[in-house]
Amino acid sequence: MPTVGVKRDLLFTALGRTYTDEEFDELCFEYGLELDEITSEKEIISREQGGSKASGASDVILYKIDVPANRYDLLCLEGLVRGLQVFMNKMEAPRYRRVRPVSGEPQRLVITKETAAVRPHAVAAVLRNITFTQERYDSFIELQDKLHQNVCRKRSLVAIGTHDLDTISGPFTYTAKPPGEISFKPLNQTKEYTATQLMSLYKTDSHLKHFLHIIEDKPVYPVIYDSNGVVLSMPPIINGDHSKISLETKNVFIECTATDVTKAKIVLDMMVTMFSEYCAQPFTVEEAEVVYPDGKTCKYPELAYRKEKLSSEFINRKVGINESTETLARLLTKMCLRSEVTGAGDEIEVEIPPTRSDVIHACDIMEDAAMAFGFNNIPYTTPLTYTVAHQVGVSSCTVGRALTLAPPAVHIANPKTAEFQVARTTLLPGLLKTVAANRKMPLPLKLFEISDVVLKDETKDVGARNSRRFCAVYYNKSPGFEVIHGLLDRTMQLLEEKSARGDGYHIQAAEGKKGGGGGWHFRACRNSLNR
Repeated sequence: MPTVGVKRDLLFTALGRTYTDEEFDELCFEYGLELDEITSEKEIISREQGGSKASGASDVILYKIDVPANRYDLLCLEGLVRGLQVFMNKMEAPRYRRVRPVSGEPQRLVITKETAAVRPHAVAAVLRNITFTQERYDSFIELQDKLHQNVCRKRSLVAIGTHDLDTISGPFTYTAKPPGEISFKPLNQTKEYTATQLMSLYKTDSHLKHFLHIIEDKPVYPVIYDSNGVVLSMPPIINGDHSKISLETKNVFIECTATDVTKAKIVLDMMVTMFSEYCAQPFTVEEAEVVYPDGKTCKYPELAYRKEKLSSEFINRKVGINESTETLARLLTKMCLRSEVTGAGDEIEVEIPPTRSDVIHACDIMEDAAMAFGFNNIPYTTPLTYTVAHQVGVSSCTVGRALTLAPPAVHIANPKTAEFQVARTTLLPGLLKTVAANRKMPLPLKLFEISDVVLKDETKDVGARNSRRFCAVYYNKSPGFEVIHGLLDRTMQLLEEKSARGDGYHIQAAEGKKGGGGGWHFRACRNSLNR
């Protein structure tokens, strides 16, 4: 799950009241989130890099909040506050609108056919007359990073570019050229580089080196120019320094280049809906035209609203509650899904806004209704289906069942820990536990143990005896029975035991019976195992 870090005081100011840590933790739970950690920048640096590195770091309290991976609208302070305000009935969900420029034609982005070889899709929009503060600017940049890591799949599907529109001139051209023909001054650099030089420069950059592989082997690199030949960006690697945004930026041109146009539309919608509240006309976004190589023209952002219909009976049955149609409509509205009763039986019409790309099925709507109702408020019920167990014959037990048929354990009279209350009667659980703790190790895993187990024995003065055992486990993607078989043969050979029934050892197939599969039994004379 993605984790969003927000400043506590800034969050409380936006919410209009202060909370104790326990109160906000409870609010997060009710909304389907989790307050993962309460920390500060200084504490984080001190923990990760040592106390000496933390000097001068901020002591401002940070809330680290875990959000669902598909809730892209909660990846920044603006979306988080908006969602909580609607949930607490302190505001209505805003209505996002795409508008034409007040004067002149929309900004235009022309895609050339050369981009088909590397990143064929692009979308764009304009945030007009926006007002940035330092906190808003930081949140704007952080949302881009969160989207890049999440829905953009580390820029492999979508790369976001944001530019100060007042420093560039449209129409813009999105094309692809050989790396030697691309030259510009990248963000936060002091001189121009060719694309080839940039790839070498960023191989040592701790942040950008992770994205170089996306295009470095391509014969052409994507690049966006304005009408004067100024480079806006070389996606998905770096923006140009000429058009970088700042606190003084008033008009922001946003472009998203992509290999998946659906994801590009989602990302663009998230960027503009989250920050359009800071525009002179809140929640309005100026459209941009994108012209494809075949001449087709599309207007973005789409900001599409769609409607779904479902019955209250469906929600009640799936969640396990019994609420009226009107109540369920109100609950869904609290989750930014504006809903109303249609009057056709128990039907509810739900409007899904462009910020909720995670809602793709009626089950997603039902889940939001359950969340708004409160998971802790759902009554406990006994399952309507019962099953009756029956005994399974010992002869059909497989290895998995063998653990439940171990001899009676010897109890320790005064155990120091709850984990060691009985003496082990078999070595196999210990080896399986070791396998479980080393699942990230490369396969195969070959483990063995030679040690004592403790068995009950009434003929002994202490009521128990030690018995030496040998256990081996082979763990791989394929069964590898021949490996264990070979180990057994070699062990018996070293113990000078012949392979024969009766006075030697043998492996015997266990035929499958009703209620169980088959398996293998190992028989050996007791003397050989006790050597």
